[in-house]
Amino acid sequence: MVKKFFSILLLAFASFTARSQDGHMSMYDAAPLFLNPAMTGVFEGNWRLHAQYRNQWKSVNYKPYSAALISLDLPKGKWGFGGQIMNFRAGIGNYNSVQGAVSVAYTTPIDKQKRHNISFGIQAGLGQKSIEYQLLTYDNQYTTENGGGFDQTISANENFSGQSVIVPVTNVGFMYFFAKQEARLNPFIGISGFNLIEPRESFFSNDNTLPMRFYGHVGTRINITETFYLLPKVLFMQQRTFQEQTYALEAGFYLKGADVYLLAGLIYRNEDAGIVTLGAKMDQFVAKIGYDVNISSLSTASSGRGGFELSFTYIRQKVKPQTAKICPRL
Repeated sequence: MVKKFFSILLLAFASFTARSQDGHMSMYDAAPLFLNPAMTGVFEGNWRLHAQYRNQWKSVNYKPYSAALISLDLPKGKWGFGGQIMNFRAGIGNYNSVQGAVSVAYTTPIDKQKRHNISFGIQAGLGQKSIEYQLLTYDNQYTTENGGGFDQTISANENFSGQSVIVPVTNVGFMYFFAKQEARLNPFIGISGFNLIEPRESFFSNDNTLPMRFYGHVGTRINITETFYLLPKVLFMQQRTFQEQTYALEAGFYLKGADVYLLAGLIYRNEDAGIVTLGAKMDQFVAKIGYDVNISSLSTASSGRGGFELSFTYIRQKVKPQTAKICPRL
């Protein structure tokens, strides 16, 4: 019980400490603009709408963490345009981070057959972070009187200068992909950078800055048969001293009679979680659901229960589809 109590305290404060990392998703590549600005407009269709929701730590916190995002993008020739809104909420103090950004990308083939393609993207916008610090309690406010508890009339000795900060959003990305779907292999590799100007953010009037975050993602679609493929992929993330590696394998099986792809995946996030995903792709729709099994040091308190995630994508198809600009991610 004591370990679980301190785990809850740790979760409550982790979201706004100076060395905390940005929020992220387990099904990271389901949200293209969230993963890499260079993926803006890189799909086959008129426009693409994506929504994703995540809820975690319900087993150890009566106010679980939640994340939600929605994006819309469209291709125009070699250009791609789009935008996304994200919201992350965490902990007893109602820490909230909302961000809106627009993206522009340029994609071009580098061979005459238009199989090898590169894409560059930029993203810019604004974010707001807020907290209701009046709801927080601190170790020096704990008292043993009346059986023990927190007394918020005791000074916490914390000097908040405000409850909200505005920060600029500046992100870039690059990606290479092989766009011949009938080929045995369709490899791709990308790198993206976030918080490029490292904006100052603090609730205490300190010179704390939001550090740059870098993603590196690589994988390949392997067409085993005409109706079955495998998609191994790796994500590496670094933000200052924090690092994260994610290894995933997705499989897709096409049911000819139903005209639908059944999707299943296994994801391992290094020393943190194992994730199982299930989904389906039918016509213009892709839907997925994932669940995290916690394997970190917090698993004693969480009993392995991490969180669930939902993803939905709708692509409005063109009348005459062009196959040269298909990113092999899906």
